Amino acid sequence: MQQLIDKARVLIEALPYIREFRGRTVVVKVGGRALEDLALRERLAEDLILLHWVGVQVVLVHGGGTQVSAMLDRLGVQSTFSGGLRVTSAETLEVVEMVLAGTINKEIVRLIDGLGGVAVGLTGKDGGMVRARRYSEKLGLVGEVIQVDPAVVEHLVEDYIPVIAPLAIGEQGETLNINADPFAAYLAMALNAEKLVLLTDVEGVKDADGKLISSLSPEHADRMIDAGTIDGGMIPKVQNALEALTEGVKKVHIIDGRLEHALLLEVFTKEGVGTQVVADENK
Repeated sequence: MQQLIDKARVLIEALPYIREFRGRTVVVKVGGRALEDLALRERLAEDLILLHWVGVQVVLVHGGGTQVSAMLDRLGVQSTFSGGLRVTSAETLEVVEMVLAGTINKEIVRLIDGLGGVAVGLTGKDGGMVRARRYSEKLGLVGEVIQVDPAVVEHLVEDYIPVIAPLAIGEQGETLNINADPFAAYLAMALNAEKLVLLTDVEGVKDADGKLISSLSPEHADRMIDAGTIDGGMIPKVQNALEALTEGVKKVHIIDGRLEHALLLEVFTKEGVGTQVVADENK
């Protein structure tokens, strides 16, 4: 009986958050282990469905770098990186598009639909959603976002869960490969999202002693970057979060996608499970 009561208490705890976020938009970016592990993908799909059922307008952006590298290896195409970004030739882009827009995107849609949700698979090219320019000649067909038209997503998001692969239209009409983190951040800005949630392979942002920081302000983040406490791949994640805040996204959450139901735990509990980046870290 106590277990049943505890379950009821969990539901009651979620009620104020459901009321607060109903009708609001939450953009979720997933990559890494949470995308590679079938059990974690299923738990994420369940989280997305529940959010959608309680009235949250949820949008999923997915990466897939590991899966792209595995397919390139199978085809005998060498993977090359520069500054953490994949050097993308025309040959490589064919594989990137096949894996992101084909295999991964359709698998996530199938999974959501199979668990009782209703999802629609898209890329940033659909409806002219995301336009980009080439990052540099050295990187080939890799782009940085210059414009987002969220109309397609806005038409779908009330009735469906949009699942979006980070590909965009270039200035010459070519397809460009976009890093999923900034792609999700720019989409969240264009949608005036309540939250941007980045599912990663780490617990969140940690201090110099390795302790998880539950709430982080822009000023605190800048000091930690200057001090070298925030380093490596976490720097661009935090910088994307800070830019999203300046453009109207209310909160950005960096959480551990390896934790089952991390999305629900972060959105529907007071403590959360990762780091929220917010203008006032006391909120």
